[in-house]
Amino acid sequence: MPLIKDRRIVADDWRHVADGEALPAEGGVIVSLARWQAERDSLDGRNAPLGIRLKSDERPDSIAADLDRFGLVALEFPGFKDGRAYSTARLLRERYRYTGELRAVGEVLRDQLYFMLRCGFDAFEYSGATAAQEAVAAFDEMSVVYQTAADRRRSAAATRSDRSSAFLNGTCG
Repeated sequence: MPLIKDRRIVADDWRHVADGEALPAEGGVIVSLARWQAERDSLDGRNAPLGIRLKSDERPDSIAADLDRFGLVALEFPGFKDGRAYSTARLLRERYRYTGELRAVGEVLRDQLYFMLRCGFDAFEYSGATAAQEAVAAFDEMSVVYQTAADRRRSAAATRSDRSSAFLNGTCG
C-alpha cells in the first residue's frame, strides 16, 4: 500500500505488527492498543521507534498519558462511512497536543485526503482505486475553506469579514 506523506509518495519505514507476532529487533513497529496495554513494559523498553494503532471505536484518552512514547499514531478508517477517526485526529492534535506522525490507515480514499489533512493527519496509507500519484493532487484542489480545523486555515467567513472591514473603515477603494 503506498504511503503518502508531505504530499508525495514515500518509502514506509514502519511495519504493522499483529498481536502475537514476534517483534523485529530493529525498525519502527506499529502495535494495537490491546498489545500496548498488555506488553507496555517490554514495548517501552525497545530501542526502536514505536507506533500505536487505534481502531475507530478506541478513544484517544486511552493513550493520552503515553503520547510522548509514540513516534506515530495510526488511526483506522474501517470503511468509507465511518468517520470517527476524523474526530480522534482533531482531539489528538488540539486537546492532547500530539506533534508526532498522525497516519490514516484502512480505507483511505482520494476524496478523503484533503479533509484528513485538515483534521491533523500528515501521513496516509492510501488504498483508493485511483493511482496514488494522481491522488496526491487532491491536496491542492480546494483553495477556500468554510470552517476552521486543525490546520488553522482562515475560513471564508473570516476572510470575507476582513474585506468588509476594509470597505467600512475607508481603507479600500
